[in-house]
Parts: sequence; structure tokens; C-alpha cells
Amino acid sequence: AETVFKANSTGRCLLAQAPTGIGKTVGSLFPVLKAAPAQRIDKIYFLAAKTPGRQLALDAAATIRAADPHLPLRVLELTARDKACEHPDKACHGDSCPLARGFYDRLPAARAAALQQAPWDPPAVRAVALAHEICPYYLAQELVRWSDVVVADYHYFYDSAAMLYALTQAQQWKVGVLVDEAHNLLERARRMYTAELSQLALATARKAATGAVRKALDRLSRSWSALNREQTASYQAHEEVPAGLLGAVQRAVAAIADANADSPMLPGDPVLDFYWEALQFMALAEQFGGHALFDVHLLPGRSGSRRAPASVLCIRCVVPAPHLAARHAAAHASVLFSGTLSPPHFYRDILGLPEATHWLEADSPFQADQLDVQVAGHISTRYRDRDRSLRPIADLVAAQYARRPGNYLCFFSSFDYLQRVAECLQRAHPGLPVWLQTPSMDEEGRAAFLARFTEAGQGVGFAVLGGAFSEGVDLPGERLIGAFVATLGLPQVNPVNEEMKRAMDRQFGADKGYDYSYLYPGLRKVVQAAGRVIRSERDRGVVFLIDDRYRRGEVQALLPRWWRVEGMR
Repeated sequence: AETVFKANSTGRCLLAQAPTGIGKTVGSLFPVLKAAPAQRIDKIYFLAAKTPGRQLALDAAATIRAADPHLPLRVLELTARDKACEHPDKACHGDSCPLARGFYDRLPAARAAALQQAPWDPPAVRAVALAHEICPYYLAQELVRWSDVVVADYHYFYDSAAMLYALTQAQQWKVGVLVDEAHNLLERARRMYTAELSQLALATARKAATGAVRKALDRLSRSWSALNREQTASYQAHEEVPAGLLGAVQRAVAAIADANADSPMLPGDPVLDFYWEALQFMALAEQFGGHALFDVHLLPGRSGSRRAPASVLCIRCVVPAPHLAARHAAAHASVLFSGTLSPPHFYRDILGLPEATHWLEADSPFQADQLDVQVAGHISTRYRDRDRSLRPIADLVAAQYARRPGNYLCFFSSFDYLQRVAECLQRAHPGLPVWLQTPSMDEEGRAAFLARFTEAGQGVGFAVLGGAFSEGVDLPGERLIGAFVATLGLPQVNPVNEEMKRAMDRQFGADKGYDYSYLYPGLRKVVQAAGRVIRSERDRGVVFLIDDRYRRGEVQALLPRWWRVEGMR
């Protein structure tokens, strides 16, 4: 809290690594509020990647308000348009949507009503909006101007069309930014600044188009097919976006924009859908540089078809730093915090943080004797060794369960690996209770999986590393007493990841490409998953790191300082 206060008092960026469960949310929000009057901070943006993170921020704000009921603190939670929209089948203008018709005429009364209540969570904003017959999504955007704290997803400030960033610039607000679970910002930012165009979507749009739009899409199709014919492999990366192709995309975008201005298209129109994708592609093509890749992926053709295969064009963001740097510069102070932000130079480089960014690693309240960390170095989980690893992993899990029955999580690199080890375990040790995460598991399925972890429960849950159960899951006490991590979490070696590695080499030096592309992201997932075991100062548990590479010094250096890592006894 002291370091966050100083960062906001001096207008600096801060990377803060601190264990989960120690109160980082309230410990970051309170000091920014404390610094705000003296620094004349207009707004505080609390940004989170997931719904639980936003809820923690709302709970923290409620705790602060409860300490002083007279505190004039206005907290607004923003929600996505698709969740807030009352008429998803209609376009966002007065001729189509009844809640857009006369919006600004009814806005003052709705705003006045909103100012009389708190907090401004989505249900409250929706109730006020519908009572005054205006759009809840756009009422929330208007209320940003009267808010002290805005709780929102990352994209509201970091996306290319970010509303909070645009308002900050237009209004010249002085803002303090808090980024929860900031290790997630890398992959989220990559998606924000990546654009794909599918030739199948183009074909669908061409069928629905007429006139000048159809002609422009036809020309784009011919340019695109010419690029496909030059392709020598199913996947190929290029140093730049071909000028002829980009010109065809630009002409198609201009033609669709003119047609839409004359006769607005409704949501779901394939021409309009392709337009939005092409617009994003064109914008990123104009900013193309060493931080990104342009690649072409040929789609599998239908058996027996004589047609040339269609393809997907992708401008793939590898290093989001150039895009995010302007966002950090727009904030008075940015505080990015998480339980896994090590090594700091990696996150500083890849997220575009200033060189002067301060680093804080908070001491853990947990003691080494709370967590028994064992390295199963006699097992290799490399792809070529998978068959030989099945029985040793199954025996390791069964032996630990026999020593101390209870609830365990076992993490794997893929669903296939998970399934094979689970089958081996059930054959060799049929009495051990096992339940499995499945691909595309819905919310009900995830809830049922976690419901098995009761205080009196016993068994092993099998899950995929980096999936729904390796982050953001809180199973304190006897609900979870151990974890097995049968992987280093390294991204799969494939043409895309290898091209990203080469791009990292070019950006940061040949000695960093592997670490930045594979090692650091992989070990971050491992530490997050293992972090499910110890959630309080009273918890006791065990973690097995299964792979001989966990013996390496460069790997152990990326594990939490408070862990005492030992070889298996």
C-alpha cells in the first residue's frame, strides 16, 4: 500500500508481485484514493481480465465506503455491450432501436436519478436506464464523467478503440490506473492488436453484396487468390503486408462505408461483419512493424475439390509494447500487480512500460514449511517421452494419495495427455476417485467439477494447465491439499510459435527469444496452478513438479522465493 501510494504521488509506473490472498485489491485501491486529492487525480480505473477480479474491486470499494458512510465515492462498473444490449437484433441508432431514439432528450433525467443512488453496478444502471427508456450501455458510458472509480475490463483502456482512453485524452483527465492480475495483459493485448481476415467470410460477403461493393470485393478476392498461389506451405509468414492486397482491402472498406452511409446495414449482415474485420485489419496493417507478423494459413480443402484452397490472413501481434506504451503515458500512474510478474524485465519489455518503472516483490506471509515442494526429476513429460511417463505419474499420484488422502489437482499440458494418465491411473489403482476437466466444459460443468472439492472430500481432479482451474480458483483449507504439475507449461512448438520466437529474437536479442516465447510464459502458468494449494497462513500442502527440467537452475529461479524446492525423497 505504501509503494502504491508513492507511485501515485510521484506519477510513476509500478510492477508489483505479491502472493494471492493477501489483500492486493483493497491494498492498491485505498492508497490511490488516499493520494488522489493532493495529486488532483480525476479518476481511478480498476481494470481486470475476469469477472471475479472486477467483483473483488467492487467489494474493496464497499469496504472503504463502509468505513466512512459519508465518503462521497462514486463507483461505476462497466459491462460489455453484448451483455448490456436490450435489443441485439437492432442497429444502434434512433431509426432502429427505441432506446436510442431521443436518448439525449431523456438522458438528463436518467442521470439525475442515477446520482441519487449507489453503487452503479450493471443491474442498478439498467434499472435506471429502462425506467427512463434509454440504453443502459450508453447511460453507463455517460456516468463515467461523474465517477470517481471505474471498474472495467482491460479493453476499456488498452484496446485500439478503448472508450476510457479516448475520454481521458479528450477530457484531459488525470487518471490512476490499477491493473489486476496483470500477467493476463500480455495475451489479452495480443488479441486486441491481432486481426484476421477469412477468405470464407469474404465469399459469404460477396454473395450478399451488390453494385460497387460487389465489384470491390471481387477485386479483393482476385488479389487474395494470387497471394494463395504463391504460397509454398500451408503456413507462411511474410516480412510485410503486400501492397496490392492492402490496397484491395482499403478499396473494399471504402466501398462498404459509402454503401452503409446511404443505407445502414443491420447487425448480422455478412457484408457489415466483413467490413468490421477488414477495418481492424487495415488499421493494424498501417501500423505494421517488427512487433508483429503477417502470416497466411491455407485452410484444408474439400476432398476431391479442384478449387484452390482458401486462406486466413493474420496480422499477429507478438509484442504489444508499441501499442500499450501510449496508454501508460496517458495515465498519471499505472500500477500492475499479480502473484506472477517475474522476471520483471520481461513484463517491462513486452508491455511497453517505461525504463523507470519501479519493481516491488512483496514478502510472502506464507512460510516454507507450509508447502512441501518436490521435484519428480526421474520423469520426463516431453512429447517424445509421454508413453513412458504415464505409469510413473499414475503411481506417483497414487502413492501420495495413500500417504495423505484428501483433495488434489493434477495439471497436464493437453486434454489428450490428461485423459491417458487418468485411464492409466484408473487401471492401475481403481479405488482412487478421479474426476476430469473436459474440452469446452460449460459453466455448469465447471461448477460441478469444483463442487467435488469439499472439506471432507477425497479424490483427484485432472485439469489442463492454463485452463479454467489453474487460475482464479480459491480452495482453502482441506478443500485442496496438494497439486501435481506434469508439464513445464511451455507453449507448443509449432510454426506460429517458432515465428513468434524469431520475432522476439529480432526485437530483444537472440538470447531472449526462447525465454520470452516459451520459458517465462510456461513457468508463469505453473506457479499460478501451484498457487491454488496455499491460500491462507493456516494451510498446509504439497506440490509435485513433474519433469527432469525442474532441476535446472534457470527454471528454479522463476519459482517463488518462499518455496523450498527439494528432489523427491
